[in-house]
Amino acid sequence: MSSVDLKAKLREVPHQPGVYLMRDVLGTIIYVGKALDLRRRLASYFMASGKTRADLKTRALIDSICDFEIHVVRNEEESLLLEGKLIKDYRPRYNLALRDDKRFLLVKIRLADPWPRFALTRMKKDDGSRYFGPFAHSSALRETLSWLNRKYGFRACRPLQPGEADYRHCNADIIRNCSAPCIGRIDGAAYAAKIDEACRILEGKGRRELFDELRRDMQEAAGLLDFERAATLRDILSNLEKTLSPTRQFRGRSLPSTVQPAADLAELGELLQLAGPPRVMECFDISNVSSNHIVASMVRFTDGRPDNQNYRRYRIRTVAGQDDFASMAEVIRRRFSRILLENSAADPDAGLTQEDVTEAQRRLAREGRARIVLPDLVIVDGGKGQLGMAVRELRALGLHALPVIGLAKQHEEVFIPGRSESLRIPHDRGALKLLQRIRDEAHRFANGYNELLYRRRMHESLLDECPGMSPKRKQVLLQKFGSVARLKLASVADIAAVPNISEKSAAVILEFLRRM
Repeated sequence: MSSVDLKAKLREVPHQPGVYLMRDVLGTIIYVGKALDLRRRLASYFMASGKTRADLKTRALIDSICDFEIHVVRNEEESLLLEGKLIKDYRPRYNLALRDDKRFLLVKIRLADPWPRFALTRMKKDDGSRYFGPFAHSSALRETLSWLNRKYGFRACRPLQPGEADYRHCNADIIRNCSAPCIGRIDGAAYAAKIDEACRILEGKGRRELFDELRRDMQEAAGLLDFERAATLRDILSNLEKTLSPTRQFRGRSLPSTVQPAADLAELGELLQLAGPPRVMECFDISNVSSNHIVASMVRFTDGRPDNQNYRRYRIRTVAGQDDFASMAEVIRRRFSRILLENSAADPDAGLTQEDVTEAQRRLAREGRARIVLPDLVIVDGGKGQLGMAVRELRALGLHALPVIGLAKQHEEVFIPGRSESLRIPHDRGALKLLQRIRDEAHRFANGYNELLYRRRMHESLLDECPGMSPKRKQVLLQKFGSVARLKLASVADIAAVPNISEKSAAVILEFLRRM
């Protein structure tokens, strides 16, 4: 895309906060950024004076930009959250910050505990706790939680059910930062009411009234020349405003798209010399972030749009180590074996005729008897190697006539079985953009499954929150019992049999786990 086109597109960008995505000549996302004023920020990239003043990295980025997309949000906090999500999803070449697995902070509280307390975490678990967030401003959130604990007298100690022994080693009550539930200075009902009020604040309910009250107190303190208290209230108000600013979480939010489905499908069908537009397409991607979790995804597009209900995800079972070719073969074999098996019940005489397997599946779809409709086009993320494995598996199942292609990311080349040369579709054509879109969606879905498995594995870290648990003790327990689930089923005597764990400690561990 020429600079004139970019400048024309720039004139349509609003003066609003949002996130922008830069693409190179191959259509690959190379940079994700945020701005309080999208038009102003984007204009700075295409001004000659800005380019000459930029450093080498920025000049290289500017030289690589051939297109951009924008996503308008409501405020700065939303732009920060969406920017972080997109960077983690697409890992653009020119983004260095936010590419790691570090997440924004959440506030966690387990209301079923005898004396609940607020804690910070970066991982949401299915443990019965209540979560608030994520929050964009970590320092403001930490100060806000500290203020809530002081205001309502919440405990901040780690024991599950603190008692007098814990009170003797705690100074929070002495400096009036805790209501001392451990020695009965407040009953459970009153403590729970305060917790409920604090939760309402974190939800953003009554935000305006709270801010007005703090402003009045701040002005009153200033009027009495108590400037230290006024400054403290000013900081509290500032932190609360940053923390409680309304934000959306952008879970599963797709990127803005310029794809025109009908025209792009027709163009793709012509370029691939298919019988017609590929109304149903399935794309496969392998994700092997580590050898612990090798997974695959299959996403289905119908009429050029995502068909989310028919997405599928797979854990690779038969491949040892990171082998994309063998993994692709496994997932293709499993997917299309399942289609043939599901549809065989609708056509019991299929094996008694000479009808081609692919045509038989098409006939079942036309007659409305197919439980799973065979796709018009299969796309594998990769080059000749992945495509060759897919073709081998499809032919083994009798699906010789099923169209299949490979899309190699490096140069966005399309590989077609039986052709030595790849097909290079111009990067401004809708057909390629459609292929990129389904490939990117398959990649996102595979990464999401990898993240889900990682979160499940993180469930093992539930022991980290157990009172009196040390890293060494956790390691010994997991070596002995294998998992937290098995540890829950053990008896006090079984746990106490582990070296350096007394019966009292074993009882505390078991009580904690069974409450989770």
